[in-house]
Amino acid sequence: MTTKPLTRILTPLTTKRRVKMAQANTRLLKLWPHNTLCQCYQQSSWPALLSYHRNSHRHLSTVSNKPVQLYNQKSYPSISVIPKHFYSGINLSTRADLLDAKRVIIKLGSAVITREDECGLSLGRLACIIEQVAELQNQGKEMMMVTSGAIAFGKQKLQQEIIMSMSMRQTLTSADKNKHGLFIAPRACAAVGQSGLMSLYEAMFMQYGVKAAQVLITKPDIDDPESCRNLCGTLNELCRLKIIPILNTNDAVAPPPAPDKDLKGVISLKDNDSLSARLAREVRADLMVLMTDVNGIYTGPPGQIGSRLLHTYSPDDRTKVTFGAKSRVGLGGMESKVKAAEWALDNGVATVICNGNQDHAIRDIFAAKKIGTFFTKTESSAPVEVQAIHAREGSRALQALTGEQRAVIINKLADLLLTRQTDILNANQIDVDKAYTDGVDDVLISRLVLNEKKLKTLHTGLKQIAKTCDSIVGRVTRRTQVAEGLELCQVTAPIGVLMVIFESRPDALPQVAALAISSANGLLLKGGKEASNSNKLLHELVEEALEPFVPKETVALVSRKEDIEDLLQMTNYIDLVIPRGSSDMIAKIQAASKGIPVLGHSEGVCHVYIDKEANHDMALKIVRDSKCDYPSACNAVETVLVNKHLLKSTFFETLLDMLKSEGVKIYAGPRMASVLKFGPPPAVSLHKEYGGLELTMEIVENTTEAVNHINKYSSSHTDVIITDNEHYASEFLKGVDSACVFHNASTRFADGYRFGLGAEVGISTTRIHARGPVGVEGLLTSKWLLQGHGQAAADFADGQEQFIHKSLPLDYSDKVLNSSDVDNSTEGQQ
Repeated sequence: MTTKPLTRILTPLTTKRRVKMAQANTRLLKLWPHNTLCQCYQQSSWPALLSYHRNSHRHLSTVSNKPVQLYNQKSYPSISVIPKHFYSGINLSTRADLLDAKRVIIKLGSAVITREDECGLSLGRLACIIEQVAELQNQGKEMMMVTSGAIAFGKQKLQQEIIMSMSMRQTLTSADKNKHGLFIAPRACAAVGQSGLMSLYEAMFMQYGVKAAQVLITKPDIDDPESCRNLCGTLNELCRLKIIPILNTNDAVAPPPAPDKDLKGVISLKDNDSLSARLAREVRADLMVLMTDVNGIYTGPPGQIGSRLLHTYSPDDRTKVTFGAKSRVGLGGMESKVKAAEWALDNGVATVICNGNQDHAIRDIFAAKKIGTFFTKTESSAPVEVQAIHAREGSRALQALTGEQRAVIINKLADLLLTRQTDILNANQIDVDKAYTDGVDDVLISRLVLNEKKLKTLHTGLKQIAKTCDSIVGRVTRRTQVAEGLELCQVTAPIGVLMVIFESRPDALPQVAALAISSANGLLLKGGKEASNSNKLLHELVEEALEPFVPKETVALVSRKEDIEDLLQMTNYIDLVIPRGSSDMIAKIQAASKGIPVLGHSEGVCHVYIDKEANHDMALKIVRDSKCDYPSACNAVETVLVNKHLLKSTFFETLLDMLKSEGVKIYAGPRMASVLKFGPPPAVSLHKEYGGLELTMEIVENTTEAVNHINKYSSSHTDVIITDNEHYASEFLKGVDSACVFHNASTRFADGYRFGLGAEVGISTTRIHARGPVGVEGLLTSKWLLQGHGQAAADFADGQEQFIHKSLPLDYSDKVLNSSDVDNSTEGQQ
């Protein structure tokens, strides 16, 4: 691609100037990768253009091929670049990108900085905002502020003057107050308040070592091209000097706001919202923050029943929003702010509308927290609140199906894993290639990889789950005859809505989806970004299997990491959180969940104890399988305990040689290190999950010491004893307090598929309500069904009726109640 040189120069060029022009052209070509014809109007010194480019760090890129005029204003080393659709070099498409914003405009609405009586400023609130702006300025960002408040500040001062000039009777008589005119013209208030407002800003910013400058503007200053260039030159120079411009409309001379007259894609100036948007484009800002007195954009007036806050707003969301009345003070309402934000977004400026009354709102925006409404052109998925509501509705729809119908859904999903195998593996290869490029740890990559063998195993596991669907939901677990004609049943029921968070392993998605469908639970899934392509395709297969029977939103894929924190607060929508991944991730989820139970394990520190009466060949086989079959799995062994009587045997040497031949690095526990002077390096900790071909080896006295060691250092996941002594085995099985305790078997058997559960939603090391590999049974709760003939509790109090409380047998015909019998979903369908 070639780019035409800068050709149009209106003034005669000397040879020296031509050289300067060529240098500037070369610099522009580096910054301007598009095939754009540039018209350059030189009005004074060409070095000013070079000076601008030395001091300007971005922004000479555009998405259109329209000509762009570069102006070099006479007195200012700056250029006003104003294409029809301008985009800066920084792409702020997500909240996480906002930290990269360099030039930021903060607009303070009247409702934010004025007091409730509209007479004077809210000094505490203003001081908090200035502190945050100063922090960002001192971090190297270029901050600008568009502020209201001059009228309120002047009104306070003028009212005091008028009251002081009144007589006592006039002051005390409200009628006389109105007669003598305590209403003061806004322009007069602005004239009096502007100097005081600026003095206040200067004094507050000086507390943080930051200087501020006042810039008063009117509508012609923006509409007139030459005045606009002068204004931009001033603002650019102030930013270069590390001074924060404080901009405000000159309300002392400003005319009343005119009706909207948007011409040629340029927003009309009628309030500080539109002013901020225009300025953001003219000065090529990266981010605009509009601070108001509400939390953001709602689907309806805030407080109205059914009105919902939109954390992310894209142009497609316009039809979802209904606007109410404008704010109590100022010229702009929420509709004005949305219009300004949309126009700024069209011109390449990301925007956040937030509540200026909220503490640390600006700081939280730059911390990627979900504050206010973020405007982005990135296609937005359904809000997580809506996804959770749809999952709840989907759960009720699944309950209305028969077990056979739910089995059909799961069987179809299992078959799609094979028929769409090529597509799945291609998508997975994209993720794997990117993981290698990004330098992802080998342990995570091993979990990320899908292959034909894994897909076949998934297919088999899902088929097993489908076979159990007819005996899952509505199964009678208890029958009691409470009294004559009064029978009570306890039946299984779904928990409701599950949220499963998993890292790296895309094969977990169809497993968890099948278990949720079998148990009639709604499901929210959040996979790791490293498996985004694999997860997206697998989720599409789940939707394809669901859609003939229930809404595809029954199982939803959460796309944004920042949504997790919000979901963990939604106690009304989500009933159980199941994290699958690293110990750090699980610990963070457990700490962040507010009121929602978390089912999971924090670590997989599994042990194998080799007793003195162990079969040596069996021990070698079990240790090899436990460590080397899948080293990154949570059920891989991390510590091998060896009875002291084996220390000087040939078996111990054989064990070490076998592990070394498999590439396993051994670390010695304290006791082993003291015995073997030239043995393996010491272990950093006895509570260590390596997740690779590494393990800790320690010496113990006997079975009792092995049990005590495991109870102290294990993660209560899976622990094994290898022995031919039944007494030692019994002591171990009873004494070890873990979810899975095995005798003469590999730790790798701690798995839902190997247990015959079909699959697992995770492995729980908690004690409530499921423990070990959690299959479909762990996703169920119960409900009580009471059938009577008009009995009342008072009948039993006065002796008319007698309690029987007789246990009744579970006849085969009563073991599972159809959804029509249980009637646990009709309410959700009506």
